[in-house]
Amino acid sequence: MKKAIYISLIAAVLASCGGSGSNSLDEVIASKDVEAIRAKRNSVTEELKTLENQVKKLDEAIAELDDNSKLPLVSTITVNPKKFQHFLELQGDVKTDQNVLVYPEMAGTLYRVYVEEGQRVSKGQLLASIDDGGLSSQLAQLKTQAELSKTTFERQKRLWEQNIGSEIQYLQAKTNYEAQQNAVKQMESQIEKSSIRAPFSGIVDDVIKDQGTVVSPGPGSEVFRIVNLSDMYIDVEVPEAHLPNVTPGKLVDAYFPVLGETITTKVRQTGNFINPSNRSFIAEIPVPNKNGHIKPNLTAQVKINDYTNENAILIPQSIVSENAEGEQYVYAIREDNGEFTAKKLIIKPGKKQGDYLEVLEGISAGNQVIVEGARSIRDGQTVKVLDTTTTAKN
Repeated sequence: MKKAIYISLIAAVLASCGGSGSNSLDEVIASKDVEAIRAKRNSVTEELKTLENQVKKLDEAIAELDDNSKLPLVSTITVNPKKFQHFLELQGDVKTDQNVLVYPEMAGTLYRVYVEEGQRVSKGQLLASIDDGGLSSQLAQLKTQAELSKTTFERQKRLWEQNIGSEIQYLQAKTNYEAQQNAVKQMESQIEKSSIRAPFSGIVDDVIKDQGTVVSPGPGSEVFRIVNLSDMYIDVEVPEAHLPNVTPGKLVDAYFPVLGETITTKVRQTGNFINPSNRSFIAEIPVPNKNGHIKPNLTAQVKINDYTNENAILIPQSIVSENAEGEQYVYAIREDNGEFTAKKLIIKPGKKQGDYLEVLEGISAGNQVIVEGARSIRDGQTVKVLDTTTTAKN
């Protein structure tokens, strides 16, 4: 408005610079008399300064007479109940129980390796074989002896059933037959140790020993590493203070910074032991891994939903102030006959999430809370409301 008045007055000056104004000005310029042009310029400048002083006096008069121009300007939000979820932010590592080193069960030369790195294998699949050192030949001999002892036993049994022969002969044949059977089973079990098989279905992550290497049971003789990426989980250490709220079934958002991926899952299991060194317990969170991108020992940032309020009152944290008694407060709007007054409300804060604060007491649904201009007003002061938002955004 001030600008409009200022422009109008300038127009008036130009119009008054010789009623014949513009013609006179044109004539002075057309005369090409430098002294006359300078004199005309000085005259117009003096008139302009006079008008600027008049505009200033008019502004002062408007400011003195217009009460609204003195009122502090504020904007508000109308708070309404909405669902509020608080998340506990922690960091954990991806693990799997099916990540093992496969060792040989017998000593010998690694006769053949049947798989290669990156190959998928199923539980019980043959991965490699070890030279059995002639045990297969011994097994064939034992089987032959077992067949003979079986035939002897069956014949002795028929004779015994016909009351022919002595009982001791029958028992000796039976014992010899059973001993030969046990010897065959024992040798078969021994030979089975020459075969290295997959303990579970997964991927051959590493072939550690080459074909022809001499291996033996024990540390240092690992032959394969097998990993199953389909059954993975995140281990998180949770402070004991959150023991009542972090329970199986709680919603979890897990973010993997290296991959830039976020997945939604739930707490599967919580530990029953508090670690005395850091006063925490373990929460186990399963990880769906359909594309196989997630690997063991990968770092994950997890947010566990430890608190939910279906009808929470939320306000921006930035508008909350604190008095000398340590009480937290905000300003709300009270309307009376079209006049708006600021009212201080002492609040009881709840949990924080992002930029918003849960209010447990002090604010009711429908209250108009001041957001812009709250720092420059006082309790009971009349204000001018510029804008009102219907609800707070979560």
